[in-house]
Amino acid sequence: MARGSVPGSLIAAGGLVGGYGVARWTKKRQLGGVVLAVAGAAAGREWQRRAGGKAAGALGVAYVAAFAGSHPLAKKVGAWPAVFGVAGAVALASWAVADRQG
Repeated sequence: MARGSVPGSLIAAGGLVGGYGVARWTKKRQLGGVVLAVAGAAAGREWQRRAGGKAAGALGVAYVAAFAGSHPLAKKVGAWPAVFGVAGAVALASWAVADRQG
């Protein structure tokens, strides 16, 4: 890992948790969406750098799927458990595909 570089797994998980937290606490979903998008772009750059374009694309799809999947999951287990669960899944996938190599 390059000095001062933050692993994509942490960026992605932080974006999912932070995006939800910002949306919930500000009551402005758009602000949460900005956090989610900025973190997703930053994680994507890190994934690209560490593992290449195909891996970055696949992890980007996983990030968006995690966001979308957290909504129906939240109806079953609650909002925070759903967000933490999908954030953990994306972080694990990111680590396995990109971060552990880096």
